[in-house]
Amino acid sequence: MDYITNTLDNLVHQTAFFNLTVGNYIMIAVACFFLFLAIKKEYEPLLLLPIAFGMLLVNIYPDIMMSFEDSPNGVGGLLYYFYILDEFAILPSLIFMGVGAMTDFGPLIANPKSFLLGAAAQFGIFAAYFGAIWMGFNDKAAAAISIIGGADGPTSIFLAGKLQQTNLLGPIAVAAYSYMSLVPIIQPPIMKALTTEKERKIKMDQLRPVSKLEKILFPIVVTIVVCLILPTTAPLVGMLMLGNLFKESGVVRQLTDTASNALMYIVVILLGTSVGATTSAEAFLNADTLKIVALGLIAFAFGTAAGVIFGKIMCVLTHGKTNPLIGSAGVSAVPMAARVSQKVGAEADPTNFLLMHAMGPNVAGVIGTAVAAGTFMAIFGIF
Repeated sequence: MDYITNTLDNLVHQTAFFNLTVGNYIMIAVACFFLFLAIKKEYEPLLLLPIAFGMLLVNIYPDIMMSFEDSPNGVGGLLYYFYILDEFAILPSLIFMGVGAMTDFGPLIANPKSFLLGAAAQFGIFAAYFGAIWMGFNDKAAAAISIIGGADGPTSIFLAGKLQQTNLLGPIAVAAYSYMSLVPIIQPPIMKALTTEKERKIKMDQLRPVSKLEKILFPIVVTIVVCLILPTTAPLVGMLMLGNLFKESGVVRQLTDTASNALMYIVVILLGTSVGATTSAEAFLNADTLKIVALGLIAFAFGTAAGVIFGKIMCVLTHGKTNPLIGSAGVSAVPMAARVSQKVGAEADPTNFLLMHAMGPNVAGVIGTAVAAGTFMAIFGIF
């Protein structure tokens, strides 16, 4: 009888109900809300769904993120080994290769002025940096947080790992990916507030055709120039341009298909679940997390506004030939930010097609965010 009683008692106490805190239950509710957004609302589901599920798992079974040093049997939890790939910048770099394999830099090549719009949208990053310093974060933590302003999840994870701000990686990554998914909600009010209806109706001239040679030379030249100036950007810019060279060369279709499909989706699963698993109640439910979420929103809004304002300046300089709305696409949420520019422009004039014009600053924003991360690494002497 005692054997049966002890066995049942052990089974009951092995359930999660006896080990979870109030914070764990709050995070489980947050995870379920994110799952709702991913499945029902389809807000960036490829990223938000695995992140939310990783959040769910770690708050039910915290040992799934236990390191092998802390484990009594010397074996770490499953998601801990996924997370190591984030810390070593492997998964963010592979994500960039996949993005490169799916990206057409033609609109940027056809309209090089788009680089300026992409650069202007990075203003949000540096605004967030100084805001984080003001809120009491140290300089490296502020730099890691600021990349949220570029709406670039992989770069946020990459820089947080390089600057050894792994304790903030979870909140930073969740904030970055959340704002990426909320681009269609956050950007339009800012865009409309800063532009007139007349400006939103501006139709831009059709982009010139871009030759295959130009598309092949672009990733090679960008890699040489950017990586010579900022060698620390090589893991991100190099992989982005390698993926694009796969695509544009036309001689390695198998590699292009693998990088943009199978490999990309495998990496998304590993990265998403491991990032979600960093959001245990103990790590996530604190004042710093709320500050990071607030700073991310401010940075993203500043970046969007800066892009639109620079677009207005360019509109004046080109005598009304540039629609300021495309400046908002300078954040690196590809291609969602470009689609938002198209949507807002079409609301003013259904015959207005801005998508390809907006793709120029959009892909420039990807490069710009990587360059911003490399700049911070150079400032802090990180190699």
